[in-house]
Amino acid sequence: MAVASDETTRICNHCDRAIPSSNIDLHYAHCSRNLEKCKVCGDMVPKKHAEEHFLNTHAPVTCSLCSETMEREILPIHKGENCPQRIVTCEFCEFPLPAIDLAEHQEVCGNRTELCHLCNRYVRLRERYNHESRCNGIPEDHVGSSRNVRPVEREQGARRRQPPEYSRKRLLFTVAIAGIAVLLGSLFFQKTMETGPVV
Repeated sequence: MAVASDETTRICNHCDRAIPSSNIDLHYAHCSRNLEKCKVCGDMVPKKHAEEHFLNTHAPVTCSLCSETMEREILPIHKGENCPQRIVTCEFCEFPLPAIDLAEHQEVCGNRTELCHLCNRYVRLRERYNHESRCNGIPEDHVGSSRNVRPVEREQGARRRQPPEYSRKRLLFTVAIAGIAVLLGSLFFQKTMETGPVV
């Protein structure tokens, strides 16, 4: 915010902000009485909310998926993008699995083959999109007998396997159920810790 006048400013010793010189004494009295600097992030926080600020932003929390400890503020980003145990979906079969297992799964899954309905060749799933853009629809007769298409498939035309339409809903449902299970488990664990160990 630009100040129209040429009034000089002074730096508040408490919050390090530039304050008009004529208001510095009043500002300092208010600032030092009501605000404190967060020792972690340096933000000025009302003294009555300092503990709440720390607990909501900087308190160490443990990821329920991978048990890594981090600041509470970082946890949602960690769970959504970085956690090795977050659930991701295989690009070939849409199977939900932990991110740490995705590369190994896709290595195997991408080597599965499907019949191209245009040229009647079996194509690896990992090469399907490139093949579809290059495929001219002409069947290759020189392909070995193990790749020949059965006569019934030639007559009916090869049907491509369509991904199930409910898979995204199933994934969301699975994630929701897992979230509820984690929430209930943590509440049960917290209740157990408050009442003491069960003998």
